[in-house]
Amino acid sequence: EARKQMVHTYLQTGNISHTARVWNTSRQVVRKWVRRYQEQGDDGLADLPRRPHTSPRQTPAEVEQKVLEARKHTGFGTRRLAWHLWREQGIALSAHTIRHILRRHGVTTPRKKKRQVFYPAHWAWEEQRDYWLAQVDVKDILDKAALGTQLYERVKRLKLPRYQYTFCEARTRLRFVAYGFELHQSNVLLWVYLVMRWIRDFGIKELVVWQTDWGEEFGGDNPQKLSELQQRYFAPLGAQLARYPKGRKGYNGRVERSHRTDDEEFYVPLLGQIEDVPSLLAAASGWQAYYNLRRAHGGKGMEGKTPYEKLVELGYDVPEEFAL
Repeated sequence: EARKQMVHTYLQTGNISHTARVWNTSRQVVRKWVRRYQEQGDDGLADLPRRPHTSPRQTPAEVEQKVLEARKHTGFGTRRLAWHLWREQGIALSAHTIRHILRRHGVTTPRKKKRQVFYPAHWAWEEQRDYWLAQVDVKDILDKAALGTQLYERVKRLKLPRYQYTFCEARTRLRFVAYGFELHQSNVLLWVYLVMRWIRDFGIKELVVWQTDWGEEFGGDNPQKLSELQQRYFAPLGAQLARYPKGRKGYNGRVERSHRTDDEEFYVPLLGQIEDVPSLLAAASGWQAYYNLRRAHGGKGMEGKTPYEKLVELGYDVPEEFAL
């Protein structure tokens, strides 16, 4: 329709240059469509097929037919089909050419269904749950970007614990923290045992889901190792080991955000006053009490409550000692 209107402008003015200016195009384009209109009328303004009139390099039809027959009988993919045709019939075709032949005739290779990988991961904002969802992570305290050079060197010089093991109950933000000089599975299992015994000792019977990343300290991506960890260590304590999909740290966003809070409100302000491991643990105990019992949280569903207040609001009758 636009081409017809452009030709109409030319028929009114009789001027190629003026028509080109009005339609913001070139004179060559105006001449092209005026010529086609004069030769074929309205039909000349339609798009013409872009396929070339001849394809001298196209595979002959009889060869294409042999390709289709070989595919039907063997079910081979393009590479094996190329090898088969060369060996059995002396037909030299590349796998790329065979792929085009099959596509042209509507023959496609059915894609294998991807094996569904089940990540028993949970979003923190799921409201109705009959279990505890714990976002779990290990923080490397020795982070120069977070601490700055001076505090970074101080941690190294004093030989303070490098790793913070963090258990963060996603709905209440209640946290249990431990420290380790090394990052390995033995520390993780001891930490799991301590936390689960603490929870059970206060009468909480629900399943506790430990949702974490794919670190080797939590079994990595070895299915056999994960199954062994679950059966031997987690299940007897009423716990379940869970993984969130790789690259989807949003599943553990609340524990990740709490680590940033640790840097901003604990490590950066207080590490300059720490002299040794006992003083670090004493300060960390105070920070644990403040975080769980006094610090207001403004995340989804918290409305300025502390983790302990949120826990009580959800119906758990436990003393403040539980949050220490």
